[in-house]
Amino acid sequence: MLIITFFAFLSGIITILSPCILPVLPIVLSGSIGGKSKPLGVITGFIGSFSLFTLVLSTIVQLFKIDSQILRIFALVVIIAFGLTLIIPVLKHYFEIGISKLVKTNGKKQKKGFAGGIMLGASLGLIWTPCVGPIMASVISLAVSQQVDGGSVIIVLAYSIGTSIPLFGIMLGGQKMLTSLPWLKNNSEKVQRFFGVVMILVGISIGLGLDRQFQSSILNAFPNYGETITAIENNEIISEALNIRGKEKSNDKSLNWDNPPKNARLGNWGEAPEIVTKGEWINTLAPLTMNDLKGKVVLLDFWTYSCVNCVRTIPYLSNLYSKYKDDGFTIIGVHSPEFTFERDLGNVKKAVEDLGIDWPVVLDNNFQQWRAYNNSYWPAHFFIDANGQIRYFHFGEGSYKESEEVVQKLLKEAGQKIKVHSEIDKVTWTKNITPETYLGYGRLDNFASINEIKKE
Repeated sequence: MLIITFFAFLSGIITILSPCILPVLPIVLSGSIGGKSKPLGVITGFIGSFSLFTLVLSTIVQLFKIDSQILRIFALVVIIAFGLTLIIPVLKHYFEIGISKLVKTNGKKQKKGFAGGIMLGASLGLIWTPCVGPIMASVISLAVSQQVDGGSVIIVLAYSIGTSIPLFGIMLGGQKMLTSLPWLKNNSEKVQRFFGVVMILVGISIGLGLDRQFQSSILNAFPNYGETITAIENNEIISEALNIRGKEKSNDKSLNWDNPPKNARLGNWGEAPEIVTKGEWINTLAPLTMNDLKGKVVLLDFWTYSCVNCVRTIPYLSNLYSKYKDDGFTIIGVHSPEFTFERDLGNVKKAVEDLGIDWPVVLDNNFQQWRAYNNSYWPAHFFIDANGQIRYFHFGEGSYKESEEVVQKLLKEAGQKIKVHSEIDKVTWTKNITPETYLGYGRLDNFASINEIKKE
């Protein structure tokens, strides 16, 4: 526990260097505009918001039956509203009046800018989660499956505090520039309007998903950027600690994945659990059951569309599907979301279309299927034979040649005559693939990419 907490703190500090953070840095820097205590307010709001919603957002969404994107949209509206107050004097006047009424305690006003900073920081915390690394990804996977404990709270707080340090430094540096450089000091109103315009543009861009396109452009221009940022988290010590923590939180011991098979050697891990998730289906006219799939060789793929490790496997899965779908082979994608915005059917449909996925996909928003398989990994692949038995499994990226060999063996067992390929065909990587990765749960052993891991 102590090891994970320490590395979570370090992970929070280095998150500021992630390509995912670049689009939101202008919002962070805007925390320099206002009273001296505004940066402290931003940090306070960020730590509280990020910690709270990381741990309980999935529970809130399920309890109140609200749209999973409402809070994220609300955060973007707040950010845009802050931008407008910096541009339009009348709005700024009324905003300051409203804030002054809210922050009076014992007849005394709190320091200027602190309350506004809290609101800005809280909004920032809501849009920060997709940029987390493997440690936080592991905690989030526990949170979304309702397995949060005191240890998870400590880890999240450690990460949040670590992240707040460089954020606080950026805002203090911005304040120092504003007060020490004569031109900036003499044109403070113009500087405020500039940041107001920037905040509005950033808020709209994130709402439209343009921030991901910007990130992809940066990575295409600088392929090695961000490649070693997660090196701290991807070391053997923390990977093992995450793996142990995942095992401690498993409730279902009927399916044991402690000793993964290798070299395409088939085994038998019993009957595949039924498809129990009640989520919507994509690329199929009706929900599928294991009985419907009897006679077919099935690859069950647990994935989520914002997980870069999952996305990197898609071209290989597409390759397998196109070659063997006419021979009695199919893939069932189980979309178990890491973040609340990935629960939205429209978002998943868009991702399925963009990634060229043409096999059936079912939404597992309540993690019913995830728990049925006692799963702890993104991505996770379970190979099921024509009789409905689990014969092989693989966690993380890689081993694509072995996966194809498994499919071939299972199809042969089912009596199919197939064309045997000596090696897996080359696949086309999408332009949006990023060299940055978070693996978690000891998945570094299964890492595979067109880029090599650099040890520094």
